Amino acid sequence: MGVRPGLATLGAEPETWVATQVGGALEAVFETVAATRADTEALLHRVAAQGRRPASADLAALRPGLHLHLTREKLVSGVGFVAAPGLLTDVPAWLEWWQSGAHGDVRPLLLDLDPGRSAYSDYTHWDWFALPRDTGRRAVAGPYVDYLCSDEYSLTLSEPVRLQGGFAGVAAADVYLRHFETAVLPLLRRLSRPAHLVNARGRVAASADPAHLAGSLTKGPDFGALLSAARPGVYGGMRLVPCRGVPLVLVLA
Repeated sequence: MGVRPGLATLGAEPETWVATQVGGALEAVFETVAATRADTEALLHRVAAQGRRPASADLAALRPGLHLHLTREKLVSGVGFVAAPGLLTDVPAWLEWWQSGAHGDVRPLLLDLDPGRSAYSDYTHWDWFALPRDTGRRAVAGPYVDYLCSDEYSLTLSEPVRLQGGFAGVAAADVYLRHFETAVLPLLRRLSRPAHLVNARGRVAASADPAHLAGSLTKGPDFGALLSAARPGVYGGMRLVPCRGVPLVLVLA
């Protein structure tokens, strides 16, 4: 395969180098998610040590850390903890979620989660919640129009939160697709073949290939299994390279 200038001296196949760079760009966001998970698990364990179940008011203790994440990590537009149904004593569902405003302010997401009148009351079927719950691993969901938080085309990165061995919800962070594309499209365009990135469901997260637009689905193998194996492969004439450490696959025509 031909090599673009600037890639030949890196001592690895160009697609492997690009996949590693993409992984590095998202790893900073996953570090935010991991820190949120750790803070949430510590809080839930403190409450359990008091011999009681958590309530929504207990989650206010997470807010200083969430605010700090929003000011420190430039790709993160929203961050927080989403409780599993039944975790909290006073409400059936809850998002302790904070996001950046248009002028750099930090504000809470205020939602009506009453199951009798809110279309958002059951969030358990959405990929950013279901994938970590079902697999026990971190996930990238989207891109999708985030009607819940921002009305922006977004990615959501998430991982499971556990309490006493059970699933308690997810820690997550939102990334606007336009910001993610700014970070990764220059990398994809350095490759000699059209390339795009897909998540575990095969949904295109970013693309420098006009045949595969962001948000569309790529037909192929079980991308989730490919990510678990963490080994490059070939399928139907496509070169598939898992991005190291993050649940995205680089797909080359």
